[in-house]
Amino acid sequence: MSETFKKAVAQGLDKIALACAGTAALGMIAIVGIIVTSVLMRKFANTPLHITEEVVGLLLSVSLFLGLPMVTLKAKHVRVSIVANLLKGKWHLAIQIAALLVGIGFFAWLILETIPWFEFAFKRNLKTETARILLYPWMALMPLSLTLTCAIFVARLTGAIDRTDDEEFDSGLSKPDGELN
Repeated sequence: MSETFKKAVAQGLDKIALACAGTAALGMIAIVGIIVTSVLMRKFANTPLHITEEVVGLLLSVSLFLGLPMVTLKAKHVRVSIVANLLKGKWHLAIQIAALLVGIGFFAWLILETIPWFEFAFKRNLKTETARILLYPWMALMPLSLTLTCAIFVARLTGAIDRTDDEEFDSGLSKPDGELN
C-alpha cells in the first residue's frame, strides 16, 4: 500500500471521526441545555418541557454512537490487555491481529443487524410517542457510526493506520515521578 494512500486514508478517517466526535459533544451540550431549561421551566413556570425525556434519550444514544469512531481511532477504549502484556514479538502481533479481526466481525455483524432495524423505521415512518419526532434520521446514525468504526478497524488491520504499539502495554505510568496517564 503506498504511503500517500495510507496517509489519505488515515487523514480521511481522522477528519470524519473528529466531525462525529464534535457532533457528539454538541449533542451532550444540548442534553444539558434541554434538562436545565426543563428544570427551570418546572421551577418557575410550573410547566416542564414535554419533549425532554424523548429528545434527551435520542441525543444520548446518538452522542454515544457518534463518539465511538474517535474513541476507536485513538484506541482510548477499555481494553483487557493481560494476555497482550505477557506476549512479545510475533505473538503480540498475532494477538493484535486476532483482536482486530474480532472487532471487524463484531461491527460487521452489528451493521447487518441495524440496517433492517433502520429500514423498518423508515418504511413505517415511525415517530416518538409524545413529541412525534421522526425516528429514522436518528437511527440512521447508528449504522453510519458503526461502519466508520469498522473501517477504522480495517484500516488498522491493513496498516493504513498504525496498530497499537507496545508502548501502550507498559505499566500505565507515563512519567518518571509515577503520575498516571
